[in-house]
Amino acid sequence: MAHGQASLSPPRRSPGTPRDPGADLSRVPWGWDLRALRAVEGIRAATAFAFVILANEWLGWPPLLYMAMATFFTCLCDVGGPIRFRVPALLAFTVLGALLWASFGLLRGAGLAVVLPMAFLGLLCLGFSRVWGPGAAVVGNILSIVLIIAANQPLSGAQALMVGGMFLAGGVWATLLTMVVWRLHPYRPARTAVAACWRRLATLAADQRRLLRMDQAGPAVWDAHSRAHRRAVREEIEFARVIVLDLVSMRGRLSLRGSQALLRLEACDQIFGSLIALSDLLEGMREPARRHAAETLLRVVRPMLVVLANAIETDVAVRPLVLDRAAERALAATQGDPVLRPLAEAIVERLRIAARLSTPGGYLPGGPAGTAQAQPWRERVLGPLRANLNWQSATLRHALRIAVIGAPSLGVTLDYGAQFAHWLPITAVVTLQPFFAITWQRALERIGGTVLGGLVGALIAYFVRAPLQLAAVLFPLCALAFGARQVSFTAWIAGITPVVVVLMELLHPGHSSWAVAGLRALFTLAGGFLAILGCLLLWPSWEPARLSQERRAALAAHAAYSGAVLSEVTGETPFGSAEGARRAAGMATNNLEASISRALQEPHGSRHPEVGRAILVDSILRRIAGRLSALRHDPAARAALSAAEGAAWRAWITASLGGLAKGRGPVPPRPAMPLGEALLDPLARIARQIELLEGALQRPATETG
Repeated sequence: MAHGQASLSPPRRSPGTPRDPGADLSRVPWGWDLRALRAVEGIRAATAFAFVILANEWLGWPPLLYMAMATFFTCLCDVGGPIRFRVPALLAFTVLGALLWASFGLLRGAGLAVVLPMAFLGLLCLGFSRVWGPGAAVVGNILSIVLIIAANQPLSGAQALMVGGMFLAGGVWATLLTMVVWRLHPYRPARTAVAACWRRLATLAADQRRLLRMDQAGPAVWDAHSRAHRRAVREEIEFARVIVLDLVSMRGRLSLRGSQALLRLEACDQIFGSLIALSDLLEGMREPARRHAAETLLRVVRPMLVVLANAIETDVAVRPLVLDRAAERALAATQGDPVLRPLAEAIVERLRIAARLSTPGGYLPGGPAGTAQAQPWRERVLGPLRANLNWQSATLRHALRIAVIGAPSLGVTLDYGAQFAHWLPITAVVTLQPFFAITWQRALERIGGTVLGGLVGALIAYFVRAPLQLAAVLFPLCALAFGARQVSFTAWIAGITPVVVVLMELLHPGHSSWAVAGLRALFTLAGGFLAILGCLLLWPSWEPARLSQERRAALAAHAAYSGAVLSEVTGETPFGSAEGARRAAGMATNNLEASISRALQEPHGSRHPEVGRAILVDSILRRIAGRLSALRHDPAARAALSAAEGAAWRAWITASLGGLAKGRGPVPPRPAMPLGEALLDPLARIARQIELLEGALQRPATETG
């Protein structure tokens, strides 16, 4: 055999990232995504921070250091996105940070009996802020750090006013620089996100071709391929969708740029559906001629996807003649094949739409005028609060866990009196996450990044002694750290730790840089241990308890998707009307896999009976989704299925999956297969998967692992 049995498993890949988790759900996704490097954003944040540090060194006015710290923290709070959302978040952080620092500086003089109850209340409220979304969670985390640092430094009334004023100045300076003076191109994040979706499709197509060229690729190999690539593409598409819709909402009108981004994203999603259908066909494809045609199609399509991704990201025109020739080769390869030809036509049509959007004078959509309807601010603020003010809320339990861990650890460090001991409660508070698996991952990443970054910072501080030189060194360190912020959490911590070590050398020149790095590593280790202990002992939210809910949601979503597809196939609804249901089913499966992944990373999670059941359901639903995609793109199946027969099968599939989602059984007998059963092979395979699913769910959970 040309490739041999050694090729039967997917190639070894680097650890996954949050948007590219890979096929192995048990692996912690802490890999580095170098494509997320943002050099310009790093330089901008470094300019804001290092400018104030250099001004302090030149002027010799210590209050400027408080302004520098406020600038640094404000840059940390800027997580990107539309300006109309970022500016309120940064200004809110600036005002609340100034109030917290001044207030807790004054309270510190009243003693631990006063400051600790207030710290408990403050940490509880800041931890609960995540009910308003990821951006609010980041602001709450950074404000928790400000609270802990402020509680370590008693202030008089005059000092509190001065510190609060300098904090306000630092926050406003950082906000003005990033939002007004040095604004990045408003459309670039959307173009980059959409281009990343097209690159994911290219990777999916390349891996399909690799598996097709194998002599034997069994179901387990195709399952791993499906789990890795479909999940990654769906995550990327939904990530891009949020960015594009936020951009459209910010502009108020659906501009040319916004329309192009939406249409490119929609074309990408539809090609994704076609590639899923192709994957389902490839798994069972044995005819040499058809395999060769499919391999040629994928070989031609992959570079087309890459070319369009590059054109979208760089905003340059593509040469339509080159793409037209490639499209003709893709169609010629499948000429006369009743199965592959419809898929090739669907893929090529969407590629041509995307190419036309990347040519001068291309499609000029007439977007609807008007302003996007936003939810009233009272509902945006009060709605999440009301929904989470109950003990069933994981966010409420998480906030209480932060306060219970953070306030006593703060009290111990205040009583201990060590200069850098506040790193212990800071690490504990920012490492704690609502789920144990994420807390464990964050603790490991923070400890590893702190040790690595501490060594780098200590070496720099050892060889660079002059204060002005140290201040100058902060600029490249900050640029590297903030630029790598989205690469991985480990890279971010490894980058920011040298900044802290060098800054401490500036603030406290009498301390050894090696001692500072060692103490930071020691207190980080202790804080990470406290966070893990807190997740284990304080109202833990174990993932297997949530798996059944995610499993039922995924089954219900696929029931709706099945009904939408069969309505399309029988002509009751126009082609394309099932796209929303397909997206919902994909997102539900991704949520199920994310829950499985968290469960597998928990203590004894792999042995929990619900985990084995969920893994089996996940695999079967991926296969059902593939069969449905194949059915949508098969004109022979649509011709062989009458409206009455389609309605009967739609009722059976939706009732069966819906009943399994609600825990009801048994599945009713399937309808009679229409004439031309060979043409309706996807329908028969869906039925077999549902019956397999019924048998698995009716067995005791211990037998499904």
